[in-house]
Amino acid sequence: AAQARFGAVMCCCGPCAMYRRSAFVLLLDQYETQLYRGKPSDFGEDRHLTILMLSAGFRTEYVPSAIAATVVPDGLAAYLRQQLRWARSTFRDTLLGLHLLRGMNWYLTLDVVGQNAGPLLLAFSVLAGLAQFALTGSLPWWTIGTIGSLTLIRCGVAAYRARQLRFLGFSLHTLVNVFLLLPVKAYALCTLSNS
Repeated sequence: AAQARFGAVMCCCGPCAMYRRSAFVLLLDQYETQLYRGKPSDFGEDRHLTILMLSAGFRTEYVPSAIAATVVPDGLAAYLRQQLRWARSTFRDTLLGLHLLRGMNWYLTLDVVGQNAGPLLLAFSVLAGLAQFALTGSLPWWTIGTIGSLTLIRCGVAAYRARQLRFLGFSLHTLVNVFLLLPVKAYALCTLSNS
């Protein structure tokens, strides 16, 4: 919704994205021949198509009243495979869309940089905390406190904006992020060429 204020939603999710036919037909050849390092890429097509639309000068919008149905993973292994595909897609198409940032609002640039740098900073923090524990035997309270505080602030803002306390529960996702998704994202970054 925040990105839509500038007419540049950076990823129009597959199950609920709609495009003007004339715009889609204009980009169909580029869309169908998606390559990464010379090899066909068969995932992340929603993000790729969004970047193509923005590169061609079209706006991408968010419609809060839209309703869509999709299939979601029903187990941990399927969820981690989905997250691996999404991480590879995010890394690949962020590189593809970097040229767009020059002409965009500073907020969008900050948002894109934050979405990609945030996990890297979190990974460095976790690694530094683990190194401290391994070398000194002391718990990295500063790292734990910083990650916990930033998580609660972020979830608190969401709970306040949505007027729903249940958003505070999302802070538990930090544990999933640190112990499951960070390793998946690191693996995705090291295997970008895999389809």
